[in-house]
Amino acid sequence: MMNRKTFLKLLTGSAAAISLNPLAARGQGDPAPARTGLAEPPDTSNWARIRDLFPLTRERVYFNTGGLGPPSGPVLDVLREQTLDQAISGETGHGLFHRAHRTAADYLGAEEEEVCFTRNATEGNSIIAAGLDLRPDDEVIFESHAHPGGSFPWLVQQKENGIKVRIFEPDPNSPEGNLDRIFSMVNERTRVIQVSHLTAPTGILFDVAGIAREARRRGIWFHIDGAQSAGMIPVDLHRIGCDSYATSGHKWMNGPQETGILYIARERMAEVACSHAGAYSLSDYKLPDRMTYVPTTQRHEYGTRDAAPVAGLETAILLQNRIGRERIARHGKSLVDRTRSTLREIDGLEILTPDHPEMYNSIISFRLEGLVSDDIARMLTGDYHLRCRNVTERGLNAIRISWHVYNSEDDLELLASAVRSIQKQSRS
Repeated sequence: MMNRKTFLKLLTGSAAAISLNPLAARGQGDPAPARTGLAEPPDTSNWARIRDLFPLTRERVYFNTGGLGPPSGPVLDVLREQTLDQAISGETGHGLFHRAHRTAADYLGAEEEEVCFTRNATEGNSIIAAGLDLRPDDEVIFESHAHPGGSFPWLVQQKENGIKVRIFEPDPNSPEGNLDRIFSMVNERTRVIQVSHLTAPTGILFDVAGIAREARRRGIWFHIDGAQSAGMIPVDLHRIGCDSYATSGHKWMNGPQETGILYIARERMAEVACSHAGAYSLSDYKLPDRMTYVPTTQRHEYGTRDAAPVAGLETAILLQNRIGRERIARHGKSLVDRTRSTLREIDGLEILTPDHPEMYNSIISFRLEGLVSDDIARMLTGDYHLRCRNVTERGLNAIRISWHVYNSEDDLELLASAVRSIQKQSRS
């Protein structure tokens, strides 16, 4: 049954003029209520209180935020309420996009005009790969640990348009070593450099600001796959100085699935053509031969979008701001430090994540001598109720542990005990 509050909102909304202009800015004349924000600021005074905000099951320990970061109760509440409001009003809810763009831009250290919402980092990466004016034999460089969402868009361009993909093996010991490896590959055909801000398999944190400076000096486009950084560590894109950046809302930000953010620096927007276009992509047109793009990155945010996940993502951002992004980063890194110290004592265990203080944060990956990671992952999840991630890329044969806001030192004791037990069983 419709409650009084919702009914009054609908009465107010129905009096608004509804725009039928497909070129109008998203949200102009849209009477649907906007359900973004934290209506009642939650208690984030300690990590136990923060854990209580997440309905994530307590029947197992969750170590896979690098794959999927389950949303909090406040995010789910907004997602449900915004979906219901749209269903009741029969409107799109696009009125919330303007504010959500500002929130996302502030969160990433960018301007509102430089960001748009996508379904995930993969979509953002694909927009860049398909939109840049690359010719046959132009070269793109990225690391061998790139996630499929970061590498496949370029492989498609290689197959369909004849560009050349070149990869480098990341240096786990030195930020400068990675710069050397990247720029030793650069030649007159190099047009794009991409790195994962943090690599998905082992959590290597790149010196993206250093790469950005050198790429800009050489006139090379620099794109960051930020799927593993936004929400884990504070991100300031203007300070970094990259040309473009894509991230997912469903990992470390703990937003709804099928949410993401794409950033394109204001001065480089015109260099990324729209691989897809629709309503909201153009500011002016006349059939059959006149069109003008919207003068912002939001030209890539085409067509009718579901506003509810965007409202949920904004709420996730606001929750992170309330907890404190530096605080979140310190918490994850501290747990990785303690994990490293504890696991190092286990005979035959090798830690693959860098120990250089500037090259890691909330991910740690390890492998056990003589054991296959498939088997370890199966035992950790099935026998010990520890949800981790099996790392098979590049033959790494490892286990990845992601530490986030709902994890604690108690989880480390369970992890260490399970790994010791698995190691003992393998040698009995």
